[in-house]
Amino acid sequence: MKIVVVGGVAAGASVAARARRLDEFAEIVVLERGHHVSFANCGLPYHVGEVIADRSRLLLQTPESLRESLDIDVRVGHEVLGIDRAAKTVTVREVDGGRSYEEPYDELALCTGAEPLRPPLPGIDLAGVHVLRRIGDMDAIKAHLDAAIALAATGARGPVRTVVIGAGYIGLEMAENLKHRGALVDVVEMSDQILPPLDHEMSVPVEHHLRSRGITPAPVDCGRSVRGPPRRRTQRRTH
Repeated sequence: MKIVVVGGVAAGASVAARARRLDEFAEIVVLERGHHVSFANCGLPYHVGEVIADRSRLLLQTPESLRESLDIDVRVGHEVLGIDRAAKTVTVREVDGGRSYEEPYDELALCTGAEPLRPPLPGIDLAGVHVLRRIGDMDAIKAHLDAAIALAATGARGPVRTVVIGAGYIGLEMAENLKHRGALVDVVEMSDQILPPLDHEMSVPVEHHLRSRGITPAPVDCGRSVRGPPRRRTQRRTH
């Protein structure tokens, strides 16, 4: 039995581990487009905020550790481009090298996850506008923030101003950690309250707490566009 799992991180790694526990003799291959197969998603904002200083603490498993512990063949940087159900093969492209090949399977699990929502706003693709979903996103945000804070510390620029679009769980964690680093933070939310999944009565105390910490939730539906930052100013958007 050969099982191919498309996607790693939470769903794909869990499926592969469960498959191994159910069949100790199966050949299990995990194909992950990114370069990390298992990491602590909820910790990403806290590394940006340097609350979790050691980046390696976010990496829960590696291809090597999964091979050693569960005999799972994990291939990071491998993107699945197509499925031939009749032939029972998937077309795979190596992200870094560009080589493509066919990988056969007996059973196939699709655990591709989701892409971060990028609102269709003018300017959403400008430099300095980020999403936060993967380790690479976190690294890019932290590098941008570190550079801006370093310039501000020397007096070469003014205070670091940041904007977070989305006042859900990750958005507010990001806002908290940007504030922890000393940035000025505004939060924009399309809904009529922060933390939209919660009842309004539960979100109000959280909003009061944010304001007491100097984080400003913006009025409803005020996010219309993203403009290029003025010279020596930084804008940031994250989920």
